[in-house]
Amino acid sequence: MVPREHVRLTGTIEVSLPPEQAFHLFTPSGERAWAEGWDPQFPAPVADETEPGTVFTTDHGDQRTIWTVVRREGHTSIAYSRTTPGDRAGLVTVTLQPSAGGSTVTVGYALTALVPEADHALQQFAHHYPAFLAEWRDSIAALLAAPRGGGALDAHR
Repeated sequence: MVPREHVRLTGTIEVSLPPEQAFHLFTPSGERAWAEGWDPQFPAPVADETEPGTVFTTDHGDQRTIWTVVRREGHTSIAYSRTTPGDRAGLVTVTLQPSAGGSTVTVGYALTALVPEADHALQQFAHHYPAFLAEWRDSIAALLAAPRGGGALDAHR
């Protein structure tokens, strides 16, 4: 077997909410509020979508990604296994720490291409990772600045 592309990426963004309030923004359903096109589907009913073992899927173009919550620590950390069959697989982690302005959010991706055709796309993802996180930061900031943005999060505070 020819080794495939593998990347480990880490970056941080600031969110103007404390961790216990910001955590919801990084849950499967919470991302719907700020991530355009993000629409997780749960194949089985769940009482707590952040409970380890919870499975959901997302679609992007013609690709379906299967996600599993593998770890959650209170309102400070969550980790997801993600597999896009025929493309890539790996782990996504989100850790929140208190900061003067609210929360410092560390986002990590460890991904491996599964087929030769995915190597280039994974390299491109790594190259654009800082911009990717800047989009997260800007989308969340816009949500929180919107007149109804803060209210949409009230139920999760």
